[in-house]
Amino acid sequence: MSKPDELLVDLATAVESEHSTQMSLTVVTGGAVITGRLAPEAVWRERVSQVLTDSEKLGPFAAVFTEREARPGSAAGGGPVRVPTHLHFHVARILQGSMGIPETGGMYRVAIAEVNAWTVGDFSYSDR
Repeated sequence: MSKPDELLVDLATAVESEHSTQMSLTVVTGGAVITGRLAPEAVWRERVSQVLTDSEKLGPFAAVFTEREARPGSAAGGGPVRVPTHLHFHVARILQGSMGIPETGGMYRVAIAEVNAWTVGDFSYSDR
């Protein structure tokens, strides 16, 4: 998209302001279908940082995700919620054929301006 979908921006802003991780969303971006739940950016960053910290090889990169959290004007910094530019998915999967990758869900960051299509709710497959 050349201009971000205003309704999707409003949805992302609501997730940020409510600090909720319950909004399920499916998006099409760059030819991929990503489905999962949205998280506020600060929550997403904290979780990614935790995963990296627990990794022997990737631990040094954890600070990249925590340094920005306390900046004034960010939701975590106590200021007003800024207009989101990205969606932050957790327990999310990239759908391919009849399966989701990874099966347990991953952490994805998607630029709102790059979303071609979206729908509320997440998709899952069954063997039936």
